Amino acid sequence: MYEYGLFIGGDFIKREKRIEVRNPYNDELVGYVTQAEEEDVDRAIDVAENAFKTCNLPAHRRFSILSKTADLMEEDLEEVARLITLESGKAIKYSRGEVKRGIETIRFAAAEALKLHGETIPMDASQSGENYVGFYMRVPIGVVGAITPWNFPLNLVLHKVAPAIAAGNSVVLKPATATPLTAARLAEMMKKAGLPDGMFNVIYGSGSTIGKRLIKNERLAMLTFTGSLEVGSYLKEETKAKRLTLELGSNSALIVDRSADIEKIIPRCVVGSFANAGQVCISIQRIYVHEDIFDEFLSGFKQAVSGIKVGNPMDEDTEYGPLIDDASCTRVEEWINEAVREGAKIEVGGKFTGKRLLTPTIITNTKPEMKVVCRELFAPGVCVIPFSDFDEAIDMANNSIYGLNAGVYTNDLQNAWKAALKLEAGGVIINDYPTFRVDQMPYGGVKSSGVGREGLAFAIEEMTEIKFIAFNLG
Repeated sequence: MYEYGLFIGGDFIKREKRIEVRNPYNDELVGYVTQAEEEDVDRAIDVAENAFKTCNLPAHRRFSILSKTADLMEEDLEEVARLITLESGKAIKYSRGEVKRGIETIRFAAAEALKLHGETIPMDASQSGENYVGFYMRVPIGVVGAITPWNFPLNLVLHKVAPAIAAGNSVVLKPATATPLTAARLAEMMKKAGLPDGMFNVIYGSGSTIGKRLIKNERLAMLTFTGSLEVGSYLKEETKAKRLTLELGSNSALIVDRSADIEKIIPRCVVGSFANAGQVCISIQRIYVHEDIFDEFLSGFKQAVSGIKVGNPMDEDTEYGPLIDDASCTRVEEWINEAVREGAKIEVGGKFTGKRLLTPTIITNTKPEMKVVCRELFAPGVCVIPFSDFDEAIDMANNSIYGLNAGVYTNDLQNAWKAALKLEAGGVIINDYPTFRVDQMPYGGVKSSGVGREGLAFAIEEMTEIKFIAFNLG
């Protein structure tokens, strides 16, 4: 049983009013966190603002603190992975992978802390700039507010917290109410690593109250958010933060050209479609396959999917566990049933075999307007759709309000380059699935998939200001 208070000013503050955290696989109680009140949000921002103004951590200390945090997490890898699985339902082997990624993310951020720099400007390139010396440097922006989702309770937190600290900012984090324990464990580690009190604060509560109070505070220099399009659209209109980064999901497309090696790519398609029960922002949701190889691909894909074990996420051989909650199950079931009524065919799966456990689902004969195609399913389901011409495949992939990552399998150099230029996505992955991500690459979307970029160096750019200085030497 875990229990954490609000983490404000370097202390855990426990009160009687608590939020239960339950295992989505079996509803067992995992632990509690203290429910924040609106005044706690204000206090956390006060503390964070004061820490930002007074700590002034030099780059070598930011590097040291983040490096020590990574070391502590490496020492505690198995326990943190277990915590992720208990509160999110993620299969334990993928939870271990998330912790390993998290360690790498922190170390990338630590390295970036040592590389923050500016440039000189050739002032005398202008006649009026003679006898001037000019340069700029990057400076931290202040208090960063972060709101994170439940599907990666460690790594998506770190993609906001680690670059903010590396840049010299302070942070107020509101993790997802369903998965707050991992964030609290991170706070423990960062304090132990030597982060000054107040530089990192964690509050818990609903988005409609605590989240709203956070975004309305005019002292936030920046708000960084990962979550739904609906909430992101609201934040874009209502936040008082001076800067905003949004990552709002996708219905990622994969194009399989006729030159692709089907036998080699199917295992990647299985992982890209069904890891974490499809509850990944860049999970494959649409696979466009050339008609010449469509039947062969579909047959092999179905056979590979039949071997997936769905069940207890603590079992070592489980590929994925439950959907996060009952509301998600209801929505997904409605969307699948709606598609079938409109003529879609369920090739495999489509049924709930236990509480929140959906069998891996492959759907064909779809139409572009079906919700399972055009909206974000966020479940272990994928639509397989034929195409006859590569340009047609690009058009179908682009027929979406989203544009986060897209993938293409092809051995045709011309088609690969055409896809790289024409696919409307923040990232185009050639000869791998769109679910591919390493944490130093720029990551973010176009269209309704968001604004701004994550990836440590790129997030730090978002979290710093350029300050220009000129000296008149005349």
